Amino acid sequence: MKSLIQTVVVAVSGSEASINAAKYGVCMARMLPVRLFSVYVVDTATLRELIHSKIFIEEESKEYEKNLEDNGRRYLNYVRELAAKKGVTMETLLRRGTISTEIVEAAEELGADLILLGGFEVEKSIHDVLSRQRREIVRNAKCSVLIVKEPTIDLIYNKS
Repeated sequence: MKSLIQTVVVAVSGSEASINAAKYGVCMARMLPVRLFSVYVVDTATLRELIHSKIFIEEESKEYEKNLEDNGRRYLNYVRELAAKKGVTMETLLRRGTISTEIVEAAEELGADLILLGGFEVEKSIHDVLSRQRREIVRNAKCSVLIVKEPTIDLIYNKS
């Protein structure tokens, strides 16, 4: 019989919660034969809104987008290294667009059976945007979505 979960996509935003979701995915991949992917999305949709609202000018937006891309690559490399330390292969994808749309589309393109999202942040500010994006992912995903809130994930990850 085919396993229920064969391909897992982890949404990585750089938040502590998303890093915990990546650790959860690594632990899962050590126990189950799954393909593991992490996806970071450069939120160009919000950047366009900021230009349209005249909060950013075009030059600022391009610089900020490059910074987001650099951060995304750094976070993806970090979670790939977390996986490698545990003998797990994690493929990474850097995408551009609306966070929720790109995560859902990546999951569909990869044939994902599960999307892992970091648990909700307590603090406000930029994480409000991430919370809205999480809700959209849950609403629009064609596969199961797991919100990772495992409080002891560091202990589990370190023991695995």
